[in-house]
Amino acid sequence: MKINHALAMALSALSAGLLISCVKPADDNKAPEVDSQKVAQDNAASTSAAEKDSSGDKITAVDISAETEKTYLTHVANDIVIPAYADAAKQSDLLHDLAQKHCQQAPVSGDELQALRDQWLVLAQAWAGAEMINFGPATASMSNLYINYYPDERGLVHSGVADLIAANPKLTAEQLANESAIVQGVPGLEEALYANDSLDAAQCAYVISASSALSTRLKDIEKNWQQNATSLLAIDKTADSDQGLNQWFNSLLSLVETMKSNAIDQPLGLTGKAKGHLPAATAEQSRAIINAKLATLNEALTDPVLTAILGSNNENEVADNLSTALADATTLLAQMPEDLEAADKATQQELYDHLTTITRVIKRQLIPTLGIRVGFNSTDGD
Repeated sequence: MKINHALAMALSALSAGLLISCVKPADDNKAPEVDSQKVAQDNAASTSAAEKDSSGDKITAVDISAETEKTYLTHVANDIVIPAYADAAKQSDLLHDLAQKHCQQAPVSGDELQALRDQWLVLAQAWAGAEMINFGPATASMSNLYINYYPDERGLVHSGVADLIAANPKLTAEQLANESAIVQGVPGLEEALYANDSLDAAQCAYVISASSALSTRLKDIEKNWQQNATSLLAIDKTADSDQGLNQWFNSLLSLVETMKSNAIDQPLGLTGKAKGHLPAATAEQSRAIINAKLATLNEALTDPVLTAILGSNNENEVADNLSTALADATTLLAQMPEDLEAADKATQQELYDHLTTITRVIKRQLIPTLGIRVGFNSTDGD
């Protein structure tokens, strides 16, 4: 690859707002230590925003027993988190199989290239949903950056992938695994599949290798969760603390805030100078990515097990407010073009405002109702 790796990864850190080294991610089969996403349960600064709902009324927390909390967190691990990673790995495998089939004879174009693009989009949506899990092995090892290098504010993926393919026309998955995050994962595959009208032999080799390396990384994360869910969600500590609940709901809040800021506000220049690009910009499929994130939020926040906990005091207003806010945003999104940049500014702003409403319901109603606190990593400032 022509980009110096040390320089490339330094730029990666600046663009993603993270400090990242040039070495491969840590062994994903080890239970990670508490990472930077762990919430601060004693963050008193968040109290004023969390104790009252939008009408100014005092929030009364529901009484959640240690056993109920343990049951709920086990459900989150087994029925939400692990299946999300498993689905992303499955979709990457399907892309890999499809690439092997269609790339037997290059160049690849027409219906065969479209089939690869269609499967890439399914994969990208699957990972967009898995990004709700903003703690644990994916973030502790920074594998999430290798899976989805975004936001790529300097457009490094475009040149990086092209240079890598030119330098390594017979690239293998093992070789790719040692490369920079810039040229791996979902964005790298998008660049190869959508920036070209046809795939030559070298580009085919990249797609086959990149999908294989991505599958391996996703399966490692899934396996880690299967083996370490109890410690990762503090399921065994519910009698002593609400650490697991804090991590989970602040992770969901982080997904909304990050989506609102990095994927809507900044690339569209709604509250300041435009910076970066929409998700799936090369594919012009930003709506599909945002919709996938909203869908996974809807699954997690209107989950019947959670709704039963919220309704344990015969008050379902919080659940209703969440459902309404998510439905309003999803309905608006369905009316927008596939490329959100093509929407008029008023509609873009309306989507941004709907996401703000969702963050406020989570912060000011859901989190205090559960008796937990907004974490120190909250960045929305709504």
